[in-house]
Amino acid sequence: MSLRIALLGLLAAKGPASGYDLAKLFEVSLNHVWQAGHTQIYPELVKMAADGLVSVEAEGARGRKNYTITGEGTRLLHEWLADREPVMVQRNETALLAFLLPLLDADEAIVAVERIRARARDRLDYLVCLPPVAENPKFGSYALRLGQAQVRATIAWADEILHELRPT
Repeated sequence: MSLRIALLGLLAAKGPASGYDLAKLFEVSLNHVWQAGHTQIYPELVKMAADGLVSVEAEGARGRKNYTITGEGTRLLHEWLADREPVMVQRNETALLAFLLPLLDADEAIVAVERIRARARDRLDYLVCLPPVAENPKFGSYALRLGQAQVRATIAWADEILHELRPT
């Protein structure tokens, strides 16, 4: 369901777009919070058209189709945004490593936490430099700020654990 919602959101924000355009936009925006590639996006658009959530506005050379969101797609997107209780359970390798960290000796644990901290620092540097993804400067900005806050929290966690693990 989330890929479907993500694609509906992109169409609602951007307007009519081809599968290729949506995949490229996905790469520079939503891919930071929800991963999907061309091989998932194109079949999902076909299913969404069959379900009446999008329509093919135009067909171009080599079968290129421009999709637009329908009234039913807009209704579903709005319902999801307004009423959805987000699932808070997630797979998170950093959290798994943190859970199992006591299985390492202190020196190994320090190296592991330093590696997590360095990756988080690199990720934050990257997120801080991202340009806006749409004409509407608010589109994506709340998710970007959430991502930055989560990475900052990981850095703060790593600093706290490193302080605990290092002998004084």
